[in-house]
Amino acid sequence: MLPHLTPVQPVRRIRYIIFLKDVLILALTTFGGPQVHLAMFYERFVQKRRYLTEAELMELNALCQILPGPTSTQTITALGFKIGGPNLAYLTLLIWILPAVSIMTIVGIGMYYLERHNLSLRFSRFIQPMAVGFLIVAGYRIGQKVIKDKISLALAITSALFAYIFRSPVMTPIVIVTGGLITALTYEKQERMEKKPLKIQWANFFLWIGVLIGAAGLGAITQLLPVRLFENFYRNGSLVFGGGQVLTPMLYNEFVAFKHYLTREEFLSGLGLVQALPGPVFAFSSYIGALSMRNEGLSGQLLGGCVSTAGIFLPGTFLIFFVYRFWEQLKRYRVVRASLDGVNAASTGLTAAAAIVLFQPMGPHWTSVAVVLITIGILLYTRIPPFIIVLGGLLAGIIL
Repeated sequence: MLPHLTPVQPVRRIRYIIFLKDVLILALTTFGGPQVHLAMFYERFVQKRRYLTEAELMELNALCQILPGPTSTQTITALGFKIGGPNLAYLTLLIWILPAVSIMTIVGIGMYYLERHNLSLRFSRFIQPMAVGFLIVAGYRIGQKVIKDKISLALAITSALFAYIFRSPVMTPIVIVTGGLITALTYEKQERMEKKPLKIQWANFFLWIGVLIGAAGLGAITQLLPVRLFENFYRNGSLVFGGGQVLTPMLYNEFVAFKHYLTREEFLSGLGLVQALPGPVFAFSSYIGALSMRNEGLSGQLLGGCVSTAGIFLPGTFLIFFVYRFWEQLKRYRVVRASLDGVNAASTGLTAAAAIVLFQPMGPHWTSVAVVLITIGILLYTRIPPFIIVLGGLLAGIIL
């Protein structure tokens, strides 16, 4: 016999199902990294469903920018937490990452197969310049929303210059924190709100640090490759600020330059292909994990993809659950709200710098430049969905 339900419970359950359906649609159609994801979150969650206001979405995204981990994944997971608590948040995370992670694990397995049979990978050659086009348009659209005055414009330009000149992952958190500190000084412009004492629940923080220490210790003791892979990705996921573009050089240094689990060609091929997929760019980790365990057979490659996925996504999830529980209290402080303007402006500058860095090697190649410009034109002046554009790029690569 089914338990008695109050009239509110079926309505709430239907709302949760609709929300998870929206998450699945986004997981299958959002290409281009966290900046593009934010624009599509705005379109579906703010304009269409009205789960939250534009200001609340920008606040939530800014909060995720200042935490380590995948920004768009943390944003959509925190939104699930806001709507339905921890259980809905974990379902949101799973549905959001599953398509991209599954595909990239299969791609890692397939890459090993293609290499063994000497098959060409040139069908993906248009994807990288298309990704730069996506990034440029995303930065432009987000900049229109967050650059409100001369201070935010100056911060965006300065952040772009510093990130371009000092090309180190360390620069990202420095730029973001500095931007937040600068606008925090203008807190008097913010409206006063009634403050309440902060009530901090430390469970998720201790869970995050406990797994970090435990994985490092277990990896050192057992020397098992799956355990070490989990620890490697968990550590990187705990240190990376600013999304997939920042994660890329960290993973290259660890798994190609230092540990030689992948060749440079394998790494760059996977990086190009992940740009063609919807969902989080951090799914690239699943590809690396699968290739890292190529010598362990199919089951080993699947295990490598799974432990790498868990390692890269868990730190950001634990941290956003920790901070979001007292975020409503924290943002009542004018200094905190003022700092978010600087965080958003600095992030826009970082996006611009990433676009420039990625575009530079393509400059001498007119075909790549043409693909970038065509992609920008299609995104700005047509309503063609991003996944259609990417599929068109793949098709052109196959034909040509």
